[in-house]
Amino acid sequence: MSAACCAPQRLNRTRSRSRRRAALATAGAAVAALALSACGSGGVSGGSGNTNFITGKDGIATVKKGERTAAPDLSGPTVDGKRLDVADYKGKVVVINVWGSWCPPCRAEAANFVKVAQDTASNGVQFIGINTRDTSTGPAQAFEKQYGVTYPSLYDPTGKLMLRFEKGTLNPQAIPSTLVIDRDGKIAARTLQALSEEKLREMLDPVVAEK
Repeated sequence: MSAACCAPQRLNRTRSRSRRRAALATAGAAVAALALSACGSGGVSGGSGNTNFITGKDGIATVKKGERTAAPDLSGPTVDGKRLDVADYKGKVVVINVWGSWCPPCRAEAANFVKVAQDTASNGVQFIGINTRDTSTGPAQAFEKQYGVTYPSLYDPTGKLMLRFEKGTLNPQAIPSTLVIDRDGKIAARTLQALSEEKLREMLDPVVAEK
């Protein structure tokens, strides 16, 4: 077979490899962006574009009730192998905590979340975790057992759920991050830091009190 005959095949293979490399680079960039903010405080602007939230000196960003953005689709497998869809809890106030078993600030705040989750369950509050960057569910399950976490956590090892939040909204940008979603399924508050029990209640209580 002549070299001229084989040239188109070689060109097609080269193009195919280039496309695969480009796709891998895009996925890698998304994971790298998440990794850079891991276990840090992250930013406070929530991304580019016009924002409609105010970040207080305590690091808690809030949005007025009439100006909130709906939470994106947050559904998938949980750490214990079940299925969960945050939208099923519409009508409740939902606290979303993004965490990893490898993250020291996440370990520091775990007991505070367990305590407040227990105290507020009767007030229509549901806590849900998003476990990320754990390469398997084993360490996440061990974390939950160690700290007595009984509320469910979505398993999101590559951070895909975090990337569903629109820029310019109260999107999670660090690990840990915590969001409060109101009874209408809209994001009411966010912080990009580990929380004491006091700060968690400060963030949550105003949304619970809304009518």
